[in-house]
Amino acid sequence: MLKITKKVEYALIAVRHLNNKEENNLSSSKEIASLYNIPKPLLAKILQKLARKKIITAVKGPYGGYKIIKNPINIKMSEFFEMMEGPIGLVNCYSESSCDQIDCCSIKDPIKRINNSVKSLFDKMTLAEITC
Repeated sequence: MLKITKKVEYALIAVRHLNNKEENNLSSSKEIASLYNIPKPLLAKILQKLARKKIITAVKGPYGGYKIIKNPINIKMSEFFEMMEGPIGLVNCYSESSCDQIDCCSIKDPIKRINNSVKSLFDKMTLAEITC
């Protein structure tokens, strides 16, 4: 089954939350974690990754927190998924080269077409469609 990971799901929730805040209003990881019942340590790692990718920024200090800095309309969903989890692939043989069956695989071409169609769909969607 094709599924979005919890890491991506939580990242989408956090970005949506921050995107819907008024400009210059900050949210702490504690606030977001408690509002959406997300494990705080995992959310903290996700927020750090989003900050490294320049989607959000962290403001330090006693009244610090996070705010969105990149417009979600400028981020393709395929880019977002790949920044959070790596290459989009229905099977590992398209993101890793350790498949023992790749030379004799009878379904690699159909799977590649499906994979390319899924990626194309996410190339056409922006993060704004999910977070606004």
